[in-house]
Amino acid sequence: MKKDKPNDIKRELTVGEVAERSGLAVSTLHFYETKGLIRSNRSRGNQRRYPRSVLRRVAVIKVAQRTGIPLAEIQSALSVLPDDRPLTVEDWGRLSKTWRQQLDERIANLTALRDQLTGCIGCGCLSMRDCPLRNPWDVLASEGTGPRLIDPADGTEHEAS
Repeated sequence: MKKDKPNDIKRELTVGEVAERSGLAVSTLHFYETKGLIRSNRSRGNQRRYPRSVLRRVAVIKVAQRTGIPLAEIQSALSVLPDDRPLTVEDWGRLSKTWRQQLDERIANLTALRDQLTGCIGCGCLSMRDCPLRNPWDVLASEGTGPRLIDPADGTEHEAS
């Protein structure tokens, strides 16, 4: 890895340098950019140049992804923060508080699912009407009896029209 010279500290980074320092593929950085998660400037030769602050932003994106936060939610959260400076401790505190609540909810849902799974394996029915895993509290009964469409965004089922 190329070491920065003292007068290079303010210099913007190439996409290759960001990839090397962040551990991400160049294609991932390009993808993040198309999704509005990070931004680059263009050099006179039309090459991407990133501010050094992008390294912290990429680190936050990677942490959020590891906790299961969808990229759209990460983008929404980051969109209210300035691009011209590294994320601060205060920025991280606000982001992590929101994401922690979502993670706690997911953990609670997964724990409940795990606890129901053991009992359900014994019955083996996976009944559309009664199964607490397939149709908790028989919620689908109130939506009619016709074909169902699964929403790919969140996995919920809805009556087909």
